[in-house]
Amino acid sequence: MPERRGPASLLAAGSCDESGTNVAADASAQPVPGAAADAGACDPASADKDVPTISVGLDAYRRWDRWPYLHVGERAYTRSTYDRAGGNEAADASHYLRVTNDRAVALDVAGTGVLYFTRANHWHGSPWHDVVDGHDFTIAETATADPSGAMPGSSFIPPHAFPAPLALTRSTTLGSDVSGVPIPFTQSLQIAYERTNYGTGYFSYHLFPSCAHDLSAPVLSWSERAPDADVVTLVAQAGQDIAPPASAPGVESAGGTVTLVPGAASTVVDLTGPSMLRALTFTTAAADAEALGGATLQITWDGRPSPSVSAPVSLFFGAGSMLNRAGREYLVKAFPVGIRFSAGMVTLATYFPMPFQRSAHVALVGGAAPATVTWVARKQPYADPPSWAGYLHATYVDQGAPTPGKDLVMLDTTSTEGSGDWCGQIVGTSFIFSERANLSTLEGDPRFFFDDSQTPQVQGTGTEEWGGGGDYWQGGQQTTLPFFGHPVGAPGPASVTSPEDAIESAYRFLLADAMPFGRNARIQLEHGGTDDSSEHYRTLVYWYGLPGACLVRTDALHVSDTADEVAHDYVSRGAQGVDTLTTRYEWGVDAIPAPDGGTTVVHPATTDTGRHTTGPSELTLAVRPDNFGVMLRRKLDYGFPDQRAEVWVADAESDPPSFVHAGTWYLAGSNQCVFSDPPGELDPLQPVMQTSDRRWRDDEFLIPRVLTEGRSVLRVRLVPTGGTWSEYRYAAYVWTLPPAP
Repeated sequence: MPERRGPASLLAAGSCDESGTNVAADASAQPVPGAAADAGACDPASADKDVPTISVGLDAYRRWDRWPYLHVGERAYTRSTYDRAGGNEAADASHYLRVTNDRAVALDVAGTGVLYFTRANHWHGSPWHDVVDGHDFTIAETATADPSGAMPGSSFIPPHAFPAPLALTRSTTLGSDVSGVPIPFTQSLQIAYERTNYGTGYFSYHLFPSCAHDLSAPVLSWSERAPDADVVTLVAQAGQDIAPPASAPGVESAGGTVTLVPGAASTVVDLTGPSMLRALTFTTAAADAEALGGATLQITWDGRPSPSVSAPVSLFFGAGSMLNRAGREYLVKAFPVGIRFSAGMVTLATYFPMPFQRSAHVALVGGAAPATVTWVARKQPYADPPSWAGYLHATYVDQGAPTPGKDLVMLDTTSTEGSGDWCGQIVGTSFIFSERANLSTLEGDPRFFFDDSQTPQVQGTGTEEWGGGGDYWQGGQQTTLPFFGHPVGAPGPASVTSPEDAIESAYRFLLADAMPFGRNARIQLEHGGTDDSSEHYRTLVYWYGLPGACLVRTDALHVSDTADEVAHDYVSRGAQGVDTLTTRYEWGVDAIPAPDGGTTVVHPATTDTGRHTTGPSELTLAVRPDNFGVMLRRKLDYGFPDQRAEVWVADAESDPPSFVHAGTWYLAGSNQCVFSDPPGELDPLQPVMQTSDRRWRDDEFLIPRVLTEGRSVLRVRLVPTGGTWSEYRYAAYVWTLPPAP
């Protein structure tokens, strides 16, 4: 289109460097007075006191008591080797962004953030290369050199950087190499595989805006040093009582006995606040374990109309049933929950920190059989602002018969507890995926959508991968580990001893890798490899949240709509007219077999209009001056590869506007991917280009508070670097705090 000039022109710009000081756009330019943050803006010592501090890196473990605290300004993503066509090709393995220098690139990210979780099936793909801020770190496993036979007790290489239990190999997890060692990066992160035979992988990482100053520690580029011993020791204490003891200052403890009556609600305890419930345990005779597990735990915070925790007891504590087929001491030995059999008794414990302001009502609703239960609860004072920490929720859904072609919806916050907006974070799942000892349904992928996004911020490769295993936990073996496990279920139908033994369940808890959202969350799970399972799922999602949004949409622009472009002073150099595209988002399989032998379309294609350009674009978006930062969202055509632009921001009400560099907006890959799955572990790459019909993408960029606070209107300049920039729609969201409960 012809270039239009709005009242705000394309200007030279400054940038925010690591100290928060304004830096000129080029060596000859002078800093723009008043355009950047004052010195020290990126120094955690100058952190804002009006929003919760975000725990970063190893702090996300050691400050686990802040699990409920809101993550204002932080975003979480999971990328993986999933089948781009929506199916289950190679069990969602070996799909890469590109092949470079005989390496298959599985992840490519620009910005400031932390890689919190990586997972590969067995040792497949190693040696792996984590290229952190341009530094290439080679990571392997002891089976890498001779993959013909996996050795027991295998470990990561270098071992000092990946100690257990933060990092575990298949000999412990029963099928996968998993690392929860935080890997911070300040500019970029890339993960590549040297080998691609069954190269499964998924990667969970968090991004922060540049110059973020509400972090617990500075984000410093990873150097392969050993994780701090206190964090390793803490995670190793999973299964133990990790909460503050009754003797600690300020801690109050209470206990008693309650008799469960089938179908009746029995009050366990009523607590007053402001407090944080730090420990809750139930103990009964081992002979009554099934009766306790079949009861329903209900917790109501601050007199809300409905309980925020309402779930079967056994599933809440991590197991689909209480059948201990192997006679283990710990049926569940996870970090926040546990089920322990000892001396003819069974104890169920949870150590999720659970804040409330006025009251907490804990009750048990009896199941099919009576039981006498002893309980203990410990709480401590909560002294921070009420709007800083969310209530614990445990949302349970009996999924019934799955709908062919449609994901299971495990949580939709827009329709829970009175609906409306919620601000919080996803911190775990516990779910039954079969009542017939059927493991094949584990091919289903998790897909999580946050804050109106039509592209899943989380796209996994399978159900057992989400649960930390591999190859169906090596044939259905039981395992329980700090953050994931398969605690109950027979290896298959032939070995089932009772109906309870046929129940298969798994759990996954998210601490450092908790997934924040600002207004809504939709947590979906594919049932079977292509939403084709007939199993009876029962699911539970653990999440913290407060009613009300902390991410509020303030403006939106439809590029190519003339009136909208004029209203937002949209300008583009190099745009080539209007693009019209009919395609799909990545929502799973497009169509399923119909009873008449044809097909039924599940996700029809949609049409929209926009533009693409190789030159700068500018637009004006309304925000709120009381913001804590801004998130931009862009709808784009993913048919253009590796879209990258430098983002510059100015106050649109200043004359002339002084632009400041806010960072690089980069989306790696395209709807074309490289599939490489050679038959042998040591065989060379066999790359094959694949193209999917899914070209719609939503992508996000974070603008720091230092560049947005106090402003009502932002002028945004986007300068593509080295390729084509696609833009169909933009939306601006401001970070804030939800109302105090």
